[in-house]
Amino acid sequence: MFEGLRARLQKVQGTLEKNIAKTASPADTAAVPEECEGAVSGKDPSLIAKVKVLITDREFFIAEKDIEEPLFELEMILLENDVALPVTDEILTRVRADLTGKRRKIGESVDEIVVTALKGALLGVLGEGFDLLAYIRTHEKPVKILFTGVNGTGKTTTVAKVASYLKKNGCSVVIGAGDTFRAGAIEQIDVHAGRIGIKVIQHQAGADPSAVLYDTVQYAEAHRVDAVLADTAGRFHNRANLMNQLEKIRRVMKPDLVVYVDEAVAGNDAVVRAFEFEKTVGADAVVLTKADMDSKGGAAISIAHTIGKPVMFLGVGQGYDDIIPFSPTRVVDELLGVEA
Repeated sequence: MFEGLRARLQKVQGTLEKNIAKTASPADTAAVPEECEGAVSGKDPSLIAKVKVLITDREFFIAEKDIEEPLFELEMILLENDVALPVTDEILTRVRADLTGKRRKIGESVDEIVVTALKGALLGVLGEGFDLLAYIRTHEKPVKILFTGVNGTGKTTTVAKVASYLKKNGCSVVIGAGDTFRAGAIEQIDVHAGRIGIKVIQHQAGADPSAVLYDTVQYAEAHRVDAVLADTAGRFHNRANLMNQLEKIRRVMKPDLVVYVDEAVAGNDAVVRAFEFEKTVGADAVVLTKADMDSKGGAAISIAHTIGKPVMFLGVGQGYDDIIPFSPTRVVDELLGVEA
């Protein structure tokens, strides 16, 4: 994933290392003090020891000017890869603060200094992710999860993928076919559920989605099901009637989690939409689909920081198993070429 961003990040990482290595060069900073030259030539053991301490204890200092050019390059890379401007600014601020203003020992690994700064900055904006299995195992059952988002982002397929993931990890699941608006939506979720062997609660097309999801929760309670996954119609935050319908669904269903679904390939558009949804409806976590088709990674890096809510899953293909829990550490290590 995010091949284009990964290649360019690793390039600027190399530039930072090169610039800092010049600053940290022992040849420039660890010369033998003049007053000790005679002692060294005369091989006075006590003074030779002192010289070694002086060289070993020498420090170097990374100034703003040493990293100004690669940080500008980093800024351009992030913006060109659809990382939101406030998130880009936050990453640069963190990297600059980590690298500058500290005295470091000669001999300290320059590679490690740079990787630590970049990794810390990226993890700082990505957050901690969201472990859905742990959440379900530690909360009262059934855990009710409402999926929402705009049209055409793969929300219904995502519901099926999450259902399959939970089932394979030992959780019982029921799906509520709450998208009664889109033509074929009920049939679509019914086919998905049949393939993965999961119960679906559905009414006829055009029915009140609140009633469908109420019945789904009732079924889950009666049958001691671990998780309710509620599909809903895609909607835009500025469509008052659909947003009012979603508010009714929330009042009736009382979800434990509201999950916003959008496409990773939408970049900054996904970030803006997620912000508007979170502000209007509220969201507890995000799923990004089509991450395997996204070479930029801007949405994945930006969303958690922008709305203050974690990314839960990445969709990475068409199969039911093509969904992976979002691990910020794994993503950052991959971007920076750090071996696990």
